Amino acid sequence: MSISRRALIGSAAALPLAASLRPARAQSPVIKLGVLNDMSGTYRDDGGPTSLACAQQAVDEFASAHGLTVQVLSADHQNKADIGASIARQWIDQDGVDAIVDVPTSSVALAVSTVCREKNRIMLNSGGGTSELTGKQCSPNTIHWTYDTYMLSKVPGQSMVKAGGDTWFMMVADYAFGQQLERDLTAIVKAAGGTVKGRIPYPFPDTTDFSSALVQAQASGAKVLALCNAGGDTVNCIKQAQEFGVSQTMKVVPLLLQSTTAHALGLQVAQGLIFATTYYWDLNDRTRAFQKRIAPKAGAIYPNMTQAGNYGAVLHYLKACAGMGAAEAKKDGRATVAKMKSMPTDDDCFGPGSIREDGRALHPVYLVQVKTPAESKGSWDILKVLGETPGDQAFRPMNEGGCPFVKA
Repeated sequence: MSISRRALIGSAAALPLAASLRPARAQSPVIKLGVLNDMSGTYRDDGGPTSLACAQQAVDEFASAHGLTVQVLSADHQNKADIGASIARQWIDQDGVDAIVDVPTSSVALAVSTVCREKNRIMLNSGGGTSELTGKQCSPNTIHWTYDTYMLSKVPGQSMVKAGGDTWFMMVADYAFGQQLERDLTAIVKAAGGTVKGRIPYPFPDTTDFSSALVQAQASGAKVLALCNAGGDTVNCIKQAQEFGVSQTMKVVPLLLQSTTAHALGLQVAQGLIFATTYYWDLNDRTRAFQKRIAPKAGAIYPNMTQAGNYGAVLHYLKACAGMGAAEAKKDGRATVAKMKSMPTDDDCFGPGSIREDGRALHPVYLVQVKTPAESKGSWDILKVLGETPGDQAFRPMNEGGCPFVKA
């Protein structure tokens, strides 16, 4: 198995004079981060190299100014739990990695979270979506930063039912993320007074032709077609729904649609799609400022919420390391995560927030809609905000998650 590494150093050697004045700082141990995600498959565009760039941006902005030396590694887990767990073990046992970052594909995220708990290291999850990471499979070593299946279901689900979309059909990627998304959405739709008329699970990641499933969904008579998937699967479903006329009789709701995916689809295809997000580059002055800073690293890509989540999570982790001291932070992953939970969060991508005892980071969630071509004023001017839900209302209440170590 080949592991790609990028030894991107967050701070250069201190100047000789500074070293002589601050010998303890010069001897500070190296903090090692491993960005583990999909660099070549279905979720490459959701995370991939741009997630790595966003993690590195946090290091570049914070580490040197606060006396930290940080090294960033990267690897491709190929959306396979066994490969992800193997890389995590190698990183921790052989390379001394302190925190593993991103980890899309929920089955991989759950496996890596388990490894980090066993090894007392840290997982800063941005890409993995299953709400089980802060539910029954929660860990005192894991922070779930950006989004989860509960939030992705609740914000658009409640909105659609209130607007008259009270009958649903679900296309489900048949692995941890899709299954949990289906469970969360089903509960939310029923609680709002809607009904689920049918479902089709499909093999992940081996499915590209969704035509028969889409025809079956249309035949159900449901008003809303929920896409319980992400990445390339979502793109194919949206395109094929238009091709077969499904989108003319059903409202297609992609439960995880990244801004980068909407951009790749093009406004002519994606216009009118509604979804939830915790970040968009044009939300406010702070998000626009971040976009300007990340542009040299991200190139033509405007980061989506998963990619920006790596910036926010890594920045907050480094703040905890600076507060504890690098040596202390490296000793005990659980203690460092506890420190992170005790500190309010605040960064240019997500604004002020907090981290609950179960590891759930709380940020505002925005219900957004893809603009029409006529509404757009530029290549990445693609979303408009329909509403905002506070984090403590958008994410699942902690007492409903079943996290074993949360105090009653």
